[in-house]
Amino acid sequence: MATIEELDEQAREILRRNDRGGYSVPTAGLYPYQWNWDSAFSAYGYAEFDIDRAWTELETLFSGQWDNGMVPHILFHQADDGYFPGPDVWGAQGHGPIDSSGISQPPVAAAFARRIHDLDPSVGAERVGALFEPMLKWHRWFMKCRGESGAICITHPWESGRDNAPSWDKSLAAVDASNVGPYVRRDTGHVDASMRPTKYDYDRYIAIVNFGRDNNWDEDVILTDGPFRVADPTMTFTLLRSHRDLSYLGQELGRDTSEVDGWIEELESGAASLWNETIGAYDTKDLRTGEFGGTASSASFLNWYGGVENGVALDTLKQFNAGTKYGVASHDPRLGSFDPKRYWRGPVWAVVNYLVGSGLGSCGHMQEAEKIRQDTAELISKNGFAEYYDPNTGEPAGGGSFSWTAAVWLSWASPSAGEGN
Repeated sequence: MATIEELDEQAREILRRNDRGGYSVPTAGLYPYQWNWDSAFSAYGYAEFDIDRAWTELETLFSGQWDNGMVPHILFHQADDGYFPGPDVWGAQGHGPIDSSGISQPPVAAAFARRIHDLDPSVGAERVGALFEPMLKWHRWFMKCRGESGAICITHPWESGRDNAPSWDKSLAAVDASNVGPYVRRDTGHVDASMRPTKYDYDRYIAIVNFGRDNNWDEDVILTDGPFRVADPTMTFTLLRSHRDLSYLGQELGRDTSEVDGWIEELESGAASLWNETIGAYDTKDLRTGEFGGTASSASFLNWYGGVENGVALDTLKQFNAGTKYGVASHDPRLGSFDPKRYWRGPVWAVVNYLVGSGLGSCGHMQEAEKIRQDTAELISKNGFAEYYDPNTGEPAGGGSFSWTAAVWLSWASPSAGEGN
């Protein structure tokens, strides 16, 4: 097995290989563009050995910001016919300066901007100063366009980053996919289909994209008539954490943070609406029906990352992790819908482990935080920098040489990482 120093260098080399000149792709082939929250993680990884490159990653991400403040989940910097759905399917041209998708992704950028700033404040003050207003504008878009229930919702499963999580099953069942028509997926040409969302899921994903495109990504229409609108713990708690860090950065820069501080209070209150007493965890909630998703997931344990304490959730997390060799499984291993290799229906993701583990640590739950960090370190050191892992065997799954897994290793999981010790 490779030494810590060798793994550190492998991780740095993955980020260098996935660098496309100002932005990183998640991995070559499978994901050939710049993805939003992947990119923010990559920036944090770069910060461990190249602060300037870290800031450039975030700056390039915000170079695609829409006029309304939204930062898309994909920026199509260069044409690539090997990816579906591409810019023509999304039909979002004209909303921003770069061809893009029409939805966003978990807003972790401000949280990582703070950490990169704190690694070298002499450089960070100038770079984050230029990013402060774009980040503020993005956060304002979330509160205005996704926050009507108090918590933050998604309008497409892809927006959550947890594409095929069982949390969406009931809501997706109500999406009419009868007029989607034929299409050719590219993801299953790179990865075993048993590790990816099913055609049933994908039909509904495309139906939701078609609705947004046909309505020119009008947020008012999507709010009123969109086929999918679900309040989400991932969005709610990552935005809450990024609100806190944006406020910190604003104070460091001497900016007025009263608007952000008000949002923090709103989300602290709104997050309580996602507590599902029946399962003892934070849950998704369909805003069309008012029903909970009914299943715990790794996202259920992001409350500590958002700065929200909950003792019952901690007990549920311990039960959750007792069901697999490695935590944190993306779906409850006690349920029949658990699938250890199918994307977000069971596998462990290093990036979510970072969010859950670092959140636990920041709230003083050091034993639980260290267990998750050690699990992550063992998964990577034994099985490489995979997209995700089987929580029972540790077997790597999905794409390989993944940027954000490399970033998590460098910044947190590696014994040599500053945040990991």
